[in-house]
Amino acid sequence: MVTQEHVSREPLREVDANLLFALHALIEERNLTRAGERLLMSQPAMSGALARLRKHFDDELLVRASHGFELTALAQRLRPAVTDALGAAEGLLGHERAFSPATSAKRFAVSMSEYAMTVLAEPLTRLLTEQAPECSVTLDPLDMDRDQLDTQLMRRDLIVAPIYFEFPGRSQPVSTDTLVCLVDRDHPRLRDGALALDDLHEMQHAVAEFPAAGPVRRPLEVELEKHGLADRSVLVRVRSLLTLPFAVAGTDMCCFVPSRLARRCADLLGLTIARTPLGAVDITEAAHWHPRRENDPSVVWLRRLLYDVAVTVEDERP
Repeated sequence: MVTQEHVSREPLREVDANLLFALHALIEERNLTRAGERLLMSQPAMSGALARLRKHFDDELLVRASHGFELTALAQRLRPAVTDALGAAEGLLGHERAFSPATSAKRFAVSMSEYAMTVLAEPLTRLLTEQAPECSVTLDPLDMDRDQLDTQLMRRDLIVAPIYFEFPGRSQPVSTDTLVCLVDRDHPRLRDGALALDDLHEMQHAVAEFPAAGPVRRPLEVELEKHGLADRSVLVRVRSLLTLPFAVAGTDMCCFVPSRLARRCADLLGLTIARTPLGAVDITEAAHWHPRRENDPSVVWLRRLLYDVAVTVEDERP
């Protein structure tokens, strides 16, 4: 609990309310440069804000360590109170401001899984340019570290990732795809474009592993288990779904990837989609956002825009 003894006697009227945003960014980022980027502030300005905060709280707040900065004990105790205060301030002030896509110059921040990036990035940026010509968006890959999911959610307007990642906060489905089996087009086990269950048992597989999925079983794993393939032979493990087709090309391995990805790279890599006895395995990408942004007009508008993009993508599904 943060008590009055931890706070300076500086009158509240003399405190710049913007320091609340600076304090929140510094506590979450633990890095002056990243905190400044988050608030669109230069590093000198961020350093000045930290100096004022240190004076106000009579505490260092951030101290240098071997790997960067660490929070002081007071900063750790302040963290939940600062988050609540910022949420209340945005609820009182920020959410009342209307968002006009035609005139706003907001820069959105969106993280996406690599697969979502290949499917959604182009139509999203195109539609954003058409409807909000002065706005921009920073798209970056999703950090697959499960321990960082909550922090990422705080930093981004939206995150697009498989629904089974179980992000905290709010979410809504965006797009659905079906997993298909990719093999070399001249694979010796192919019979009329199909693989038998015995083939899948005896073949070696390439798989993508995602630490952010944690203990949750993915839909493919559930389907494989139904057909006695839980102990399939895995030769190659990768950390990127997009690299699976490249790992399989020119080999006797197989892999399961979303159909849109398979269609894009099959001809280029000499691969083909093989029919299998497995049932249809659908995967769903979802938009995730922090509860603080539930009623933020700009983020509400961005979610609607992403929905329009998803409708277009789904219409292209075979």
